[in-house]
Amino acid sequence: MKVLSLDLKRQYESIREEINKAVLEVLANQSFILGPFVESFEQSIAKFCHTKHAIGISSGTDAILLALMACGIKNGDEVITTPFTFFATAGSIARLGAVPVFIDIDPSTYNINVKKIIPAINKRTKVILPVHLYGQCADMDAILDIARANKLMVIEDAAQAIGSIYKGQNAGTMGNIGCFSFYPSKNLGGYGDGGLVTTNNSELAAFIKILRVHGSKPKYYHSYIGINGRLDAIQAAVLSVKLKYLSGWSEKRRLIASYYSEHLKGIPIRLPKIEPYNTHIFHQYVIATPHRDKLMEYLKQQDIETVIYYPLSLHLQKCFEYLGYKKGDLPESEKASNETLALPIFPEITQKEQDYVISHVKNFFSRL
Repeated sequence: MKVLSLDLKRQYESIREEINKAVLEVLANQSFILGPFVESFEQSIAKFCHTKHAIGISSGTDAILLALMACGIKNGDEVITTPFTFFATAGSIARLGAVPVFIDIDPSTYNINVKKIIPAINKRTKVILPVHLYGQCADMDAILDIARANKLMVIEDAAQAIGSIYKGQNAGTMGNIGCFSFYPSKNLGGYGDGGLVTTNNSELAAFIKILRVHGSKPKYYHSYIGINGRLDAIQAAVLSVKLKYLSGWSEKRRLIASYYSEHLKGIPIRLPKIEPYNTHIFHQYVIATPHRDKLMEYLKQQDIETVIYYPLSLHLQKCFEYLGYKKGDLPESEKASNETLALPIFPEITQKEQDYVISHVKNFFSRL
C-alpha cells in the first residue's frame, strides 16, 4: 500500500464541480487582480476568523513582509521570533534590514518559549513574532502581556493555524496583525500562492491595503514604497469554495490525530501535546524520536511518505551566519530539527491507510 503525506487530488475530486464553476466565473468576468472576487473572499474570511479586517495578499511570505512594513520595521530594528519555523518568518525580517532575534522553543509544543523572551528585549526591539506551529497557537496571553509592558507590537505567524483557537480567540486575531498562508498544502490551500493579513486596527488595515499595491493611492500616486502583494481573483474564488468546508476538514484532522495518538501509545516516541486551552487544527501530525532518520527510511521502504519540518534550525542556516549563532545556542530547536517527523495527515486519509502507517511504526520499534 502507498500512503502519501498529503493527497490533494482526493480533495479536488470531492469539490470538483464547485471549484470548476468558480474558476469559470472568474474567466467569464475577466477581473483577475483584486476586484469583486477578492473582496467577497475577504469578507467571508474576516467573518470566519472573527476579525474586523482581512486583506488578501499574494503569499504568506508577503503577508509577513507587509505586516512588518506596516509596523514600521526598518534597518537595525530587532524582531523576536522562533528559529523552528519555515524560512519566510525570519527571511521577511532580514529583507527589511532588521535583525531576527531567535528564541528557543518549548520542547513539548515546538512553539516559542515565552519564558525566554524578556531577556532578549532591548531598546532596538520593536516586534514579537510568534509562530503557531503545526496548527496550535503559542501562549499568546504571556506574549501579549510582555508586549504591552515593553510597548512592542505583536505579529502572529498563523500560516499553519487557520481556524485554530486559543482560549476562545482565533489565531491571527490576538496580536496587532495576523498572517496566513494559502500555499496549496495548507489546511485552506489555493491553487497557487496566496496569503492573508488580519487585523482589528483600521489604520493598519488601510496602510496594508496601500502597501500591497506598490504603496499607491490613488493609482499612480505613491506616498510609500510598497510591493506587488495582491491576491489574485482565481485564488480568491477557489478559496471561497474551500472555506465552506474548512471547519469540517479541521474536525476530521483532529479525529485522525486522535486515532494516531491512541494507537501509538506505549511506543518510545514523543506524541503531539495539545495545551488544554488550545483547539489544534493539525496542519501536521508530528512525532519525535532519536531514531527519526532510520524510521523515515524504513517507512519509505514501505511506501509511506513522511516529511521533516524542519531539518536545520534557522539560526544555523548559512544565510544567517552573520548573526553569530553557533551550534548548541538553541538546543531545543536543534533537537527538534534532528528528531521530528510528520506522519501522513489529510482529511481524506482512510483508516486503513492510518492502520498501515501505525503498524509499520510499531514494527520498526519492535525491531530495535
